[in-house]
Amino acid sequence: MQKIFAEPTEWSTPWAYKILPQLIALTEFDPSKTIFTRFIPMKTSIEGVGMWRKYYERWECMTLKKINPALIDLISELSQFVPPAVVIDKHVYGPWMETTLHQYLQKRGINTLIISGGETDICVLATIMGAIDLGYRIILARDALCSSQDSCHDSIINIYENRFSIQLEVYTTEKILSHWEK
Repeated sequence: MQKIFAEPTEWSTPWAYKILPQLIALTEFDPSKTIFTRFIPMKTSIEGVGMWRKYYERWECMTLKKINPALIDLISELSQFVPPAVVIDKHVYGPWMETTLHQYLQKRGINTLIISGGETDICVLATIMGAIDLGYRIILARDALCSSQDSCHDSIINIYENRFSIQLEVYTTEKILSHWEK
């Protein structure tokens, strides 16, 4: 939930501000248990490894050299929770490869993740798949997810609810909050 996706950019996700109230509700319930991940673009396409180079050749306009650096920040309404909320930066879609997120969670005895944010069919998907592989219980806040394409969002929600019904649970923010123990 960064400005780079919420503001009018080439990567704009129109629903970002529409789901913001649900994100705030989840975060303010217990900010100390919140982890925001930020997707940090490469400085230039040359820094990209493998297909990431090709990706940034296509999206050169979204490299750190070309954008306002403030765009990588969280949406202001969410950044107010940091700290105690934690921010983890990543250069790829999922947060598991180049970060210490798994170790951070394991050290704290966390085995359940409530996932929200964007994009439902890209970064959220990568986060979910890694979490499944690592054995976490996953709860998705259905009304706190967004994508830049409604059809892709709807399709992946269908997959989450039907293909992964044993490995993840999909609920509304209200239902999650009514069952969440501090």
